[in-house]
Amino acid sequence: MKIALPSFALLWSCLLFVSCNTVSDNSMTERTNETQLLLSNLRKIPASGVVFGHHDDTVYGIGWEGDEDRSDVKSVCGDFPGIISFDLGQIELGDTMNLDGVSFNKIRREVVKQYERGGVVSLSWHVRNPLTGGDAWDVSDTTVVKSILPKGGVHEKFVMWLKQAASFINSLKTEEGVKVPVIFRPWHEHTGSWFWWGEKLCTPEEYKSLWQMTVKTLQEAGVNNALYAYSTGSEPQDAAQYLVRYPGDDFIDILGFDSYQFEHDTYVSAMEKMLKILVDVGHAHNKVIAVTETGYEGISDSQWWTKTLWPIIEKYPISYVLVWRNARERPTHFYAPYPGQVSAQDFVEFYNHPKTLFVEDMKLLN
Repeated sequence: MKIALPSFALLWSCLLFVSCNTVSDNSMTERTNETQLLLSNLRKIPASGVVFGHHDDTVYGIGWEGDEDRSDVKSVCGDFPGIISFDLGQIELGDTMNLDGVSFNKIRREVVKQYERGGVVSLSWHVRNPLTGGDAWDVSDTTVVKSILPKGGVHEKFVMWLKQAASFINSLKTEEGVKVPVIFRPWHEHTGSWFWWGEKLCTPEEYKSLWQMTVKTLQEAGVNNALYAYSTGSEPQDAAQYLVRYPGDDFIDILGFDSYQFEHDTYVSAMEKMLKILVDVGHAHNKVIAVTETGYEGISDSQWWTKTLWPIIEKYPISYVLVWRNARERPTHFYAPYPGQVSAQDFVEFYNHPKTLFVEDMKLLN
């Protein structure tokens, strides 16, 4: 049995007295106690290990969809991931379902469940192109970011989109009315150019302004239960390049990057490079650091978890590592094992390592 850590809930209770009057690291707003305490706990995690995360973990998996309290990860190791992420894509349109066909009501319920079981939630946002009407990957126009900034042609439209996202984040509440703290990670992988907010689609100043406008608009709409994650791809070669589009310490709480394996040695090299950069930048700016997206599609390497991923991440003080989704509509598109998958047994070994942290490691075991 793994050694359990004190629960987030217990840590929150213990820290509440000293934190109840503490202003957030983000100087523009005062956050809920639960949100500030989540940030405090994320800072402490590297001393004990690394939290494992999985995108869309409890809403579908290989061969199933919508089952209550089901998870491919849990089916393999008996435990839920310590962090689960969901995507807000199409919330901006007022749709009832996100871009992957999951209802926002379902996501809302799963966010609360993950919080109540002691875990953490992250929200990404593959927002549609507000200028062309295309999806997040529509890079046919290089003026989109400029058009949504103040004085831009679709600024007011985009502010309404931001308010749609704000309304959803504000609605994440327990039955007792406690707002669930979340990590919000928009505008990710901006050091590539496959999204309309990418490097070749806007200037550094425009990208920074997009971030600043996003945070300010959400806060003005009452969002006080979000931490903000800045997440590049693996393109930066040094700390200076990583920070070229950084919007400022007042707007960001977590520094991360996304990197996937296509070829083993290239992946290891990119991960090592980026983690060294994050350690330096995180220390200089006093920020939590994390691997915000990673994985190996199909996981054909039976020992990928213990022989590739763990030897990389164990050397760095990251708070969490998150792999992408197990698509029920694309059976070969998965990043976590499911029962019978070739890496499942190795994942159990990964899970049993005392420094890989899942939900049960975040609460006291009797």
